[in-house]
This record gives sequence, structure tokens and C-alpha cells, in this order.
Amino acid sequence: MKQIPNIDPLQIVACRHWKVSMPFSEALHWGSGRRPAATRLLVELTLANGTKGYGETICLLEFIEPVLVNTIFPVALQHRAADVERFTRHVLGAGFYHHKRAAVMAMAAVEMAMWDAQARTVAQPLSALWGGVYRDKVEVAAYLFGTDAAALQTSAQRFADAGYRSFKVKIGMDAASDISNVEAVKRVTGELPLRADVNGAWTPGTAKRLLERLRGYDLQYIEQPLELDDLLGHAELRRMQPVPVALDESAYTLADVGNIVRASAADVILLDPHEIGGLWQVIKAAAIAEAVGIPVGLHSGGELGFSQSAYVHLAASIPNMSISIDSERSYLADDVVTHPPRIEGGCFAVPTEPGLGVEPDFTQIERYATNSIRGAYLDSSRPGWFSTKPAY
Repeated sequence: MKQIPNIDPLQIVACRHWKVSMPFSEALHWGSGRRPAATRLLVELTLANGTKGYGETICLLEFIEPVLVNTIFPVALQHRAADVERFTRHVLGAGFYHHKRAAVMAMAAVEMAMWDAQARTVAQPLSALWGGVYRDKVEVAAYLFGTDAAALQTSAQRFADAGYRSFKVKIGMDAASDISNVEAVKRVTGELPLRADVNGAWTPGTAKRLLERLRGYDLQYIEQPLELDDLLGHAELRRMQPVPVALDESAYTLADVGNIVRASAADVILLDPHEIGGLWQVIKAAAIAEAVGIPVGLHSGGELGFSQSAYVHLAASIPNMSISIDSERSYLADDVVTHPPRIEGGCFAVPTEPGLGVEPDFTQIERYATNSIRGAYLDSSRPGWFSTKPAY
């Protein structure tokens, strides 16, 4: 595409999107359901100078796509790729300051594409626009699902043999498996860092009781032990026992992160560009945490190549993203970019190509295109079942 005359070269002039469903090699079981696939929204922006930028976001619920098409795209067409902060505030000012969590996921895909297009225009990798590379490798935590202790131990060993040196196990299904899951994985990990994710399933009383039983396993942290709005409960839990507390679902917006710090509710904060409204919002949130000495990580929701590359750029450039990031990449059946990011020895290398560092594979995009969202939260094998928070 040639430069459009008499218009700023970075002006966004066209938007389009695809919804794709990427199967997992095995269904992922967690406290909120059973997830057989990752449903994602992909976005392409075209600038007046002919540059195209690509973005991606998580698509767990039906409202995300209409918000993207009906609000986010029209706002984006009023901005340049370099107007990230103004674009973000424009979306919130279109009424979504009332409903930030309803806008952040749709907004994130466009914001990522703006950064990609901007960096491609100046022929620089994305991390170069954020102060440069702070670390040249990004460590990944092995992600472990289910309640079968023997299967978990086998899976943990497979990750360890592949060079992973950090591990995360899902708990929060029931009290018995909370202990047996950790115990099974710990047999493999030994002194290596092990974290456990409750997904808000515990009551405060259960949290006190089970964390006492888990004390001897030296967890790196316990993630989201209580319901997401209970910042005071998390602060109290931090004070009464030694296992560090990490918050994830509680940290979806920039204001959430500010409130967590004010309440002294977390030792670790997990961020997600799709759930906070973009890459720039992650960088700002990480700075809030850095100011008070809190390390940050990245939550995973089945990132395909665009988002996974963005994650690596974030982790490479943010100083206090000093712990391994989450990734469900090892469970994805395929990808929608031509040369997907690869994990070697438990780490991602930092892309050096312009922008995100990945290119769309349109054949793959069409192959995995979908009109529906597959099993985000419920469990088709248990008709009538739904999760509650807290559960026990």
C-alpha cells in the first residue's frame, strides 16, 4: 500500500479483525471450569504510510467482539499509531470509565497493533521503544493442570527434562487435591521455585488452614487465594502467615494495581496486557509496583504468536518483571504466525526483528477462524455445573 498523501503517515486508516479458536493438546482443567481451546481476537491496523500492525487479545466472553467493532475501531480511526495514551483515554471517555473491565480486552488488541505498526515504521523491535532490553532471555514457568497426582508428577518431570526451572500448579478444585497437587509436583521440583494458583476458590478460613498445611513446601507464592475484590482479606493473609501472596484477577486495571499497593495486599502482582487494556498499561502498572519493591509477572490465557511475542518484549524491558512469566504455550496445538516464539531450556529469546517480531500466517488464521467461543468457563462434561467464588 502506498502512502496516502496529505495525511500524517502514522494515521490509522483501516481496521479489520478475525476470531480464532486454537485447540489445546489436552483440555485444561482449573477451578473455574474446563478449557478445550483458546479463543482469541486478532486485529490488523493499516496506517497511512502503508505499514500494517498486528495485535491479539483474549476472547473469553461474547461481549468482547462487539465492543471491539462498535466502539474501539471507530475510536482508533481517529488516532495515529503513536497516540497510544490518548487512544486509551478516548475509549474510557466514550463511557467505559464506568465499565473499565468491559473495555480492556477489546482495547488491548488494537493498542498492541498500534505499537507493532509504530515500531515497524521506525524499523525497531518493540522493546526498543520502552527503554531497551533489560534482560536478554525471558524465563517461563512450567504450567501444570488437573488433580491426578501421578499425572502431575509425570508432567512436571517432562517439563524439568526440557530445561524448565520454574513451575506453577493449579489448585482450587477441592481441599484434598490442593495438598496432593503441590506435594506431587514438589517431588520433582525440589528446591526449584514452585507457585500454586487458587483462582479465588478459598474462603478466608480455608486459606488460613490450607496455607498452614502448605507451609513446609516453601511455595514461591500462593496466587489469588481469596475472591478478587477482597483486598483487605489478602492484606490480612499476608500478615498472618509466611507464604507470599500474589494477586492476578484482582489486578485487571491500573486502578486495581494502585489499590493493591495502597492496601498492602500483595507480595507479587501478575499483570496481563489484555486485562489491563494494553502493553503501555502493563508498563505503567509495573512501575507502580517497582516503586514499592514488588516484583511483577505475566498471567497466561493461551497466547498465540502475536501476544506471546508482546509478552517477551514486556518481560525483557521491565526491570521488576524478575520472576518467570506464565505461559500455556506448551499446550497449544498450533499457531497463527509464520515463525512462532519458541521455548528453549525454559526460556524465550527476545525478538530482534521490527515490531512484535512475528508475521501473520493468513492460511492458519482462516483455518482456525470461528464464530463461537469454546468452553471458556463451564464444563461440558458436567451439565448444570458452574464455579462459585469462593467455593470452599
